[in-house]
Amino acid sequence: MKPLTKALRVAPGSKIKLSKIDPADTHGIDKEDATDLLTKNIERLSVLQYQLYAEGRRALLVVLQGIDAAGKDGSIRHVMSGLNPQGVTVTPFKEPEGPEKRHDYLWRVHAAVPEWGKIGIFNRSHYEDVLIVRVHGLVPKSVWSQRYEQINCFEQMLAKSGTRIVKLLLYIDKDEQARRFQERLDDPSKNWKFSAADVKEREYWDQYIDAYEAVLRKCSTEWAPWYIVPANRKWFRNLAVSQIVLDALEEMDLKFPKPAADLKAIHFE
Repeated sequence: MKPLTKALRVAPGSKIKLSKIDPADTHGIDKEDATDLLTKNIERLSVLQYQLYAEGRRALLVVLQGIDAAGKDGSIRHVMSGLNPQGVTVTPFKEPEGPEKRHDYLWRVHAAVPEWGKIGIFNRSHYEDVLIVRVHGLVPKSVWSQRYEQINCFEQMLAKSGTRIVKLLLYIDKDEQARRFQERLDDPSKNWKFSAADVKEREYWDQYIDAYEAVLRKCSTEWAPWYIVPANRKWFRNLAVSQIVLDALEEMDLKFPKPAADLKAIHFE
């Protein structure tokens, strides 16, 4: 595990206080070096994705969470740009609708888990059911408080079945969120990204921070660790996300499968 990945990883049971983490921290890396490192990481990710597909016996699931405007879409766009689209699935989790409302909260999540040989990216995830559900009281505490253990068991089952899981919290501060919202208002090409609901949700900032801290404390496990990515600086965010995903693939020690036939006996005239 590279030093940056190790520094951002949340140890199981850690009592995280996000207020003590600087969302503008770059861990001593400057922008120019980060640009070069990101390019190299993207190139290596392409190689490892090919090996993952060839092996065809395991998958990688990347969970992206973050408060509004934290950069989930931007991370996907910049970090995954060198991957083969045929081997990647991106699933955004919005408010449940249709059949999703008539099943348990993990039903739609399990259906979106990547098949072996592929990388799956969740833009938001099952953690919404202990975040927005908790903050807005959509179900009683007696219901959502049980979900931490349920989620841990679910993720452990996936891990034991061949799915490597990495979970990234893109962490920005309230001032940076306001700046990004204002940018969406000022730039006509970004107006479509702004929603009046975004302003309303800012009123619950402290409650969301409490909810995220509970998630980090209760659901960072050996089989599905959380990483806190300082995301005020987009260039550092992109580097950190690429490094964490790259290290996860490297640690899987991917192998090309043995050929099904004796290749030495095959000759073309």
